[in-house]
Amino acid sequence: MSLALLPYISRIEELDAQAAQAAAQHISQLTVPPGSLGKLESLAIQLAGITREVKPSFTQREVVIMAADHGVCAEGVSAFPQEVTPQMILNFLSGGAAVNTLARQAAADVVCVDIGVLSTLTHPVLVQRKIRPGTANMAKEPAMTRSEAEQSIVTGIEIVEDAVKRGVSSS
Repeated sequence: MSLALLPYISRIEELDAQAAQAAAQHISQLTVPPGSLGKLESLAIQLAGITREVKPSFTQREVVIMAADHGVCAEGVSAFPQEVTPQMILNFLSGGAAVNTLARQAAADVVCVDIGVLSTLTHPVLVQRKIRPGTANMAKEPAMTRSEAEQSIVTGIEIVEDAVKRGVSSS
């Protein structure tokens, strides 16, 4: 097990089965055909188990975009070239992307993190947490080292912890 991840892994708790069961019971009482909400039903049950609340409320919300370029783009597998990434990020930051529209509907803020964009970006609200400038081409070599992959996970955890400190709902 990774020493970098061990402190975080040890904090993971099992789902609260009673809260999840109570949420499932609540959903079964709703005036909708069983299963008609699709994945929303299982997600609601899982969130109840995670938060330990039958009806969790998330009053302050964020959508976090972890932006990076992947080296396998050189193989022609991407819809757009890597040169588009900075434009996309600036669009997220200016509120002009589809994710911004969805976030507004959910009354959520959008936070964009540069965790591995190939080019150098500066913007007053862009969170700079670059692990490396893009990954390697996984068709030819490992995309990242194990250490870089673990640091990426830790960075994601730290971004969430920072959000919770700012008041983003954790339950």
